[in-house]
Amino acid sequence: MATIAPPPSKRQRREALERSQIQQDVTPSVIEAGSFKARFIDNDGNQLAETIEVPLADATEKNVSLLLNTLLGREREEFTPYRFRIHIQSSNTVVDHYPTPSDFLAVLRKHGIENPFETTITLAAEPQAVFKVQAVTRMSNRIPGHGEAILAAQFSPKTSSLLATGSGDNTARIWNTDSGTPKYTLKGHSGWVLTLAWSPHGQYLATGSMDKTVRIWDESGQAVGRPFNGHAKWITSIAWQPFHLWRDDTPKLASASKDATIRVWIVNTGKIEHVLSGHKGSVSCVRWGGTDLIYSASQDKTVKVWDAVNGTLKHTLTSHAHWVNHLALSTDFVLRTAFYDHTKNVPSTTEEKRAKAKERFEKAAKLQGRIAERVISASDDFTMYLWDPAQGTKPLARLVGHQKQVNHVQFSPDASLIASAGWDNHIKIWDR
Repeated sequence: MATIAPPPSKRQRREALERSQIQQDVTPSVIEAGSFKARFIDNDGNQLAETIEVPLADATEKNVSLLLNTLLGREREEFTPYRFRIHIQSSNTVVDHYPTPSDFLAVLRKHGIENPFETTITLAAEPQAVFKVQAVTRMSNRIPGHGEAILAAQFSPKTSSLLATGSGDNTARIWNTDSGTPKYTLKGHSGWVLTLAWSPHGQYLATGSMDKTVRIWDESGQAVGRPFNGHAKWITSIAWQPFHLWRDDTPKLASASKDATIRVWIVNTGKIEHVLSGHKGSVSCVRWGGTDLIYSASQDKTVKVWDAVNGTLKHTLTSHAHWVNHLALSTDFVLRTAFYDHTKNVPSTTEEKRAKAKERFEKAAKLQGRIAERVISASDDFTMYLWDPAQGTKPLARLVGHQKQVNHVQFSPDASLIASAGWDNHIKIWDR
C-alpha cells in the first residue's frame, strides 16, 4: 500500500507563510548608461531606415523591432516582428544571436569594439512573420473516407484547398479542404500507401507503397504512366527534384526504401537514372536539396549526402548513436512550393517560373553572403543534429531535450525555427 505523507502541522504552515512574506534579495543586473547609433539593413545589405540613436537600457530585440516598424511608417496592425543580427564591420563577423541589454556592451567589446557609444552598429533585420496566422478555435472539418489509418498527408503547393493523404486501406485520396469533402480516390496500390509527395509545380502526386512501387498521379486522380518497379522492399520516403533544376520539363524523383537503397527516376519515362547504394540499413528519409544534392537518413545511424548529377557519394555524416528517423532542410518550404508564394503571382512562362523558383531558393538559403543549405536529423538516440554539409562533416549543433526517440523534425517556412516531435508525447520548438 502506498504511503501518504501527513499534512503539514500548524508550525510548518506558519513558517512557510513567514518565508513567503520575506522579500528576496534580488540584485538586478547593472546596465551601463548610454546609447548607441543603429543602422538597419536587410539581408541583401540595403539600408532600411535612417540611422537612429537607441538607449542601451531599452535595446531589447522587441523594442528595436518596434522602433524599426515605426521608422518604416507602419501602422500598429501592420507591424512585423524582426530578428536582428549584428554585423561587425571591422572583422566581417556576424553575431547571430541578439544579446540582452545587460550583455550588449560585453558582446561588442568581445568583437573588438572598445567604445560602442561612438560607433554606428549595423543591425541586419530579418522579418519573422510574412503570413498573418489566425488562432484555431474549433475544428473546421472532419472528413471521413479512408477505411484504415492515415499514414501520410501533404498539402498541394498550389493551394491549401487540396490535401493528399495515403492510408492503410491501399489508397490515396485528394480532398477539398474548403468544402470538407473527398475529391478523388487513387486506387492501384496493392499495399499500404506509406508516403506521398506533390511535385513542385503541383500537377503530379507521387505515392510510395508497401507493394514496393512508386506511382504518379495527376491532379484529377488519374494514373500517369506505369508504376515504377525496382525496389526489393517497401518505399519509405519520396522527394522530387527542385523545380529550378528541371531540364526540358523533365522532372526527376528520388525514392528511398527498406532495401537500403535510393533510386533516382526520370518521371516522364519511368527509367532509373541512378541507384544510390551504400547504406547498411533501411533508408528512412530522403530529401533533394536546391544545390542538386540528395540527403538520405538510415537505420545504419548515418546521414549520407549524394551528388544527384553523377550519383556518387560526397559525404557521410556520423554522429548519431541510433537509427536516424527523419531529415529536414532549411529550404524545404521554398523547394516544395517553387514559384508559388503568398502574392499569388504565377509567372506565365516556364523560364520565368524557373527563375522565380531559383530566386526564392537562393534568398532562403543565403547566409552571410553564401548559399548555406542546412540539414537537421532526428534520431532514436533522443537527439537531433544540425549540419551544414557544404562546410564539412562535423555537426553545427546538438539539440537535446526529448526523453524518448525523435521521429519527426521540420524547419519553419522562414527557417528561423525548428519543430520536433518525439515518442515522449512532446512537440518542441527550437531557435536555430
